[in-house]
Amino acid sequence: MSDVSVHVVQAFVEADGQGGNPAGVVIDMDRALSPEQRLAVAGMAGFSETAFISRSEVSAFRLEFFTPTRQIAHCGHATVASFGLLAQQGLAAGESSKETIDGPRRILVDDGRAYMQQLRPTYRQAGEADFTDVKVLASISLTEADVDGRGAILAHNGNGTLLLGVKDREVLRRLRPDQAAISEITERVEAVCLYVFALDAMKEGRAATCRMFAPAYGIDEEAATGMAAGALGAWMQDGLGVDRSPLLIEQGWFMDAPSPSLIEVRLSPDEVLVGGRAAVRETLTVQI
Repeated sequence: MSDVSVHVVQAFVEADGQGGNPAGVVIDMDRALSPEQRLAVAGMAGFSETAFISRSEVSAFRLEFFTPTRQIAHCGHATVASFGLLAQQGLAAGESSKETIDGPRRILVDDGRAYMQQLRPTYRQAGEADFTDVKVLASISLTEADVDGRGAILAHNGNGTLLLGVKDREVLRRLRPDQAAISEITERVEAVCLYVFALDAMKEGRAATCRMFAPAYGIDEEAATGMAAGALGAWMQDGLGVDRSPLLIEQGWFMDAPSPSLIEVRLSPDEVLVGGRAAVRETLTVQI
């Protein structure tokens, strides 16, 4: 057996350094760990995602992401966690980049924050044969009276996100997820998660507050989701007519164990930049 060091980094923390979403980060520059070993490490570390950093021939670093149950193409909070750690170690500053299994992406490390490039998403309305609003609403114990009237939207920006707007944050607070039903719906439409949002955020000046469910990936709920927040920010501009940038998006307020998080979405015609602050907490050792 061998020891693997897993750095624990809270991503998308609030301005006071509290809250955020923990990610595991493993620096494995020589890619000594096999995909099976990486999945085992991610399972033992127990975070919603663990990032593995290695050398790249096309970008500054190669990042690979694993949930406790499978590999995933992109992960926003684990990217912010990774570059927060690299910045702390003096290995990343200013313009940088990451190679992923879905191609390279631009990274910006700026004033204590890390931002990741995302593609502008494509969208598809619910009800096109493979998923319906009725099923989506039933999966979180809501009715048509609880939602904003636009229905569920499937957004794809490298990951698939099923977006659903509700009338206000009190609806968001009281929804009750049926994890098996959410898993069936998201798997059917090749989405990573169901991302439910309300536009009356908890704090003034913020664009939305959200909850995220990804049971098919071993994540019942998590405190900050950069890929989904990027998709939501783009949809707010493209579909809801919100004409400003950046957008500040909250998450994590209504979990059983609340962990308020803050995600910044910068929008331009060609790309979406999603970022925030990271706080390095500790280092764990797991054996494989």
